[in-house]
Formats: sequence, C-alpha cells, structure tokens
Amino acid sequence: MENKWVQNTGKLIKSFDFKDFKQALIFINKVGELAESMNHHPKIINVYNQVTFELWTHEQEAISALDHRLAKEIDQKYKEL
Repeated sequence: MENKWVQNTGKLIKSFDFKDFKQALIFINKVGELAESMNHHPKIINVYNQVTFELWTHEQEAISALDHRLAKEIDQKYKEL
C-alpha cells in the first residue's frame, strides 16, 4: 500500500519511516535545506525513526499550491535516499 499525503484539519500530512534515528535525522536535514530554499517551512515531528510533516500556508491558514509543491519535493528527497 502506497503511503500518500492526506488532508486533515486544513493541512497536508504524511509520515515516513526509517531504519533508525540517524537516518530520520539525515532526511529531516535534507528537507530542512529544501524548505529553506523555498522559504516555506513545514511542521516536522520526529519520534525515533518516524518523521511526520504537516504542510499548510500560514498566511492563508489553508493548503496552497506551494504546499503541494513542497510535498512533491519531500517525496522526491525520500526516493533519493
């Protein structure tokens, strides 16, 4: 079953699982660099080997095209690991 982004309470949400905490941190840092380059910063939740992102555009208090673009880029970063 494919892990897809879901819409919940006005946010795009997705979790990614890794073999350990170190791999999760590597992914968080890659996404952090990406988010900084886009000037669009997600909520990131990390519990050991799982990383969850919540995306929404704060100024609009809604999901925007920028959130969908960031979600796509996050998925690409995950595939590159």
